Amino acid sequence: MSAQTPQPPQAQDVMQRHVKTVPPEMSLADVVGYLIKHEISVAPVLKEMDGKQQLVGLVSEGDCLEYLSNEMFFGAPSQPQRAETIMKRHLVCVHPEDDVFTLASVMTNHRYRHVPVVDGERLVGIVSQREVLKAIREYYRKWASEYEHEHFPVNLHELMNLRFLGSRK
Repeated sequence: MSAQTPQPPQAQDVMQRHVKTVPPEMSLADVVGYLIKHEISVAPVLKEMDGKQQLVGLVSEGDCLEYLSNEMFFGAPSQPQRAETIMKRHLVCVHPEDDVFTLASVMTNHRYRHVPVVDGERLVGIVSQREVLKAIREYYRKWASEYEHEHFPVNLHELMNLRFLGSRK
């Protein structure tokens, strides 16, 4: 890439900043309703610790589907499930300044569709595969256009000749 090619977008450029979150004690039924109401497929679980909100997990539609359908299919109600009992723990998070290629690597290697963006211990956003894919596509378009321009420059003499040759018809 030449010196003119911009740096790849970062997590802070593509993340969703207004993140819908749930508390750990929210019931499974309420989590399901919350995800459906807000038309989201994942919600970070935040817990109040020492006066600060701390990210403790992620709960997804898939998690809800698994626990809800198992309980109904087997016909025996289990203990009441809550966000903290069904959420994914030990999250892989990214920093706001991580570029989209780092995000893509994390997502593909860990099979994540969403990744929390944290600055220190503070949740600042969430990024989805779709947002990363869009950003990489746009970055590729700019890169390809620049590459073509740099390696296959327009020959002005040829264009001028075509203009004059075309006018004789």
